[in-house]
Amino acid sequence: MGKPRFILVVYPAQGHINPGLQFAKRVIDAGAEITMVTTVFAHRRVMKSKASTPTGLSFFPYSDSYDEGFKPGDDIHTFVSETRRRGKQAVSELIDSGAKQGHPFTCIVYSLCLQWAAELAHELRIPTALLWVEPATVFDMYYYYLHGYEDIIKDTINNPSFSVELPELPLKLTGSDFPSFMDASKPESDIAMQVFKQQFEVLEKERNPKVIVNTFDDLEPEALKAISEIDLIGIGPLIPITFLDGKENHEDPSENSSFRGDLFEGLKDWNCKEWMNSKPKGSIVYVSFGSMCVLPKQQMEEIGGGLLDFGQTFLWVITEKQYEEGRSAEDELNCIEELEKLGKIVPWCSQMEVLSNPSLGCFVTHCGWNSTLESLVCGVPMVAFPRSVDQGSNAKLIEDSWRSGVRVKANKEGTIEKDEIKRCLELVMRDEEIRRNAKKWKDLGREAAMEGGSSNKNFKAFVNEVILDS
Repeated sequence: MGKPRFILVVYPAQGHINPGLQFAKRVIDAGAEITMVTTVFAHRRVMKSKASTPTGLSFFPYSDSYDEGFKPGDDIHTFVSETRRRGKQAVSELIDSGAKQGHPFTCIVYSLCLQWAAELAHELRIPTALLWVEPATVFDMYYYYLHGYEDIIKDTINNPSFSVELPELPLKLTGSDFPSFMDASKPESDIAMQVFKQQFEVLEKERNPKVIVNTFDDLEPEALKAISEIDLIGIGPLIPITFLDGKENHEDPSENSSFRGDLFEGLKDWNCKEWMNSKPKGSIVYVSFGSMCVLPKQQMEEIGGGLLDFGQTFLWVITEKQYEEGRSAEDELNCIEELEKLGKIVPWCSQMEVLSNPSLGCFVTHCGWNSTLESLVCGVPMVAFPRSVDQGSNAKLIEDSWRSGVRVKANKEGTIEKDEIKRCLELVMRDEEIRRNAKKWKDLGREAAMEGGSSNKNFKAFVNEVILDS
């Protein structure tokens, strides 16, 4: 009998692919083989790294008819239906080929928004699991919204003076703490909540639904146990092991970059590491809003002004996404000359290299879950600057549950002013309790991922159970 074989179907977005690649690596380390199924667009981005593919991992890209990526103006309904139709066909062909080779697949693991993969697995009687790439707390929020709390949550979102406590979650939640998809006033809300509704309907049809979560037991103990009907299994942090082993020196980012958690846009160094190494310990402010976020010009100016008023060295990532229409003179920040004297502005950097550098003092982050978890595991305090999706929920956890950062407060127009940015930077860079908590989560996160840790044991138990069930 050959090795157990897993199929991993991932949504074509960085927030899904990065943890998916780390999950694949752990499956291989457990003695199994894994085939990652994703779109041509996402596969091309992974392959840009030119990293060697580890033995045991293969790719099965399919065209969803958006091979250049989903663009502004494209119809979201068509995109969802085509991804479903073409993805289901591709996975069916893959499963069929495995059976014909006499080496059938053992399990299908799929990420958010791809519940059709679970439907197909059920039809073919193949064990399945959902890879949840957001916090367990956010999973619980969606569950409660779809199981009796929709009106209460909507009322809380619509009324700033309202708050709500959800069963088994130790937080008092206001409207800004819920995922933005729950806000009916947002144009993307309707189709997004339809997808989540379908996701939970698929889970509830399973005899023993399993959700493997990119978190760890000590980080979200209540949230992982809140929903008795669904088994939430913490297997995170899904971060390259090289950054979890406690060693200060890491390999060059161009080596094995597929498993470094970055989708490289080429492999230019931008001299960040050498530059950071020349700065005092804990002195640099790192600012990054992920690969997809585009900020209004006014907000960019306020960030620049806040950094200048704070007056410490910074590293600010402004991606090309910010200037998708092409950079013009109007896009240039008014204070660009002063900023370039104080710090460094780059279009890309290896985030894990930055977060693990001793010269880093804090992270101004949009609170995407990958960035949040990476910051926690590197022991870096955060200025939480959420924009949309699950980011407000993550910011709530950062400030009130883990107490490893502070959340910015917007003015009446929704802009975070430079004085507020300066206030948060001063607090996070100088508050000893926040820094102690950041160190605590660093130690607990690394302990969970190591041999004998909670996530390590949870993952092994999951793989063994899947193999026995197949």
